Amino acid sequence: MTVTSTDEKTTRAAGLIRVLRDRNAGLYLTGVVVSGFGSSAMWLTAGIWAKSLTGSDALAALTVFAMWAPTLVGPLLGTVADRVRRRPLLVGINIAMAALLMSLLALDSAGRIWILFAVLVVYGVNGVVQDAAEAALVAKAVDRDLLADFNGLRMTANEGMKLVAPLLGAGLYARFGGAAVAVLDAATFLLAAGIFALIRVREARPVPGGHWLADTAEGARTVWRSPVLRPLVLAGGATMLCAGLNGAAIYAVVDERLGHSAAFVGVLYTAQGVGSVAAGLLAGPLLRRLPSHRFAALGIAVFAVSVCARILPYDAVALACSTGIGLGLPCVLVAAMTAVQGSVPDAVLGRTASTASTLLFVPNAVGLGVGAALVGVVGVGVLLPVVGVGAALIALALRAPTPPLPEVPK
Repeated sequence: MTVTSTDEKTTRAAGLIRVLRDRNAGLYLTGVVVSGFGSSAMWLTAGIWAKSLTGSDALAALTVFAMWAPTLVGPLLGTVADRVRRRPLLVGINIAMAALLMSLLALDSAGRIWILFAVLVVYGVNGVVQDAAEAALVAKAVDRDLLADFNGLRMTANEGMKLVAPLLGAGLYARFGGAAVAVLDAATFLLAAGIFALIRVREARPVPGGHWLADTAEGARTVWRSPVLRPLVLAGGATMLCAGLNGAAIYAVVDERLGHSAAFVGVLYTAQGVGSVAAGLLAGPLLRRLPSHRFAALGIAVFAVSVCARILPYDAVALACSTGIGLGLPCVLVAAMTAVQGSVPDAVLGRTASTASTLLFVPNAVGLGVGAALVGVVGVGVLLPVVGVGAALIALALRAPTPPLPEVPK
């Protein structure tokens, strides 16, 4: 009994240690940190740059949309990752983005703001293709039993960069201007390309594709036909819709409920980021103990309770709720993507991963838009409890048993 107890205690850390010791996993996570740093810095700097050149708040806000818009055609773009070998694709598009970012050195007036938006749209396209290629490459390069720990650590790395890089990017912009941030971002793309080139993986020759639309539809069919993926992805999309509604209410919460200036939103977002970092570290150990749908349902339930409690007018509660949202929300995302990587055949993995990502993340943008309209009509005292109850119902629906993941050959 003593040995068993000790084994149970060490199992939680064993997966994380194995991921960090795995050469391919370690290289890829390093690439995530490097490229995530540059991308997070550019994400904030682009809006500041547009505002300083044009004086337009609308154009500054539009920079985020320019980077996000290609997600709407994510399934189509993800098909690219199934038509070529993934590692050379990742190396090539990172080098291409480094070169493209150099065009921002010519951005010196409002009349040339189109350069920034053109680069940001390509940036978004690159992000969709890269995510699809990475999901497929990881499934080949990393042992299947490490995927949950790996995806959790990837989440931790991404969220960690979001806590640090935007502030450093803004400071670099304030001291040296936007061109310095563009050069920094280009350097991170080049470094990431070199890291991806070092990954050791044997990729089969891609199967010749058919018509683009038919190939794209195959990704959606793969998600829909799977008794494991369909409930996870649908629940994830519904939860992200709730997350968007919740996110749209954050300024009203800070103003009406807490009585603080808008700057306090940054404090709440930091607390949410800390929760997301913790979620990434816990995801692997919990997914080894719980079925993927139960793990996702648990995270959604934590998110639901945290959203409901946000109506309470106390700073400590608000910080705890933000941490809880950051802790609960990533669970369904990690569970869904791990299930995609572990159950989908390699030939269609890129387009399926991209389709799943689109179904997961587009509802968040929809929720932000709808929530912005609803906050002024019904108020946060009504909106947040309704959103929280809706998320709780999603968690309850997801608790229904699902079959185990099928074995898919590496």
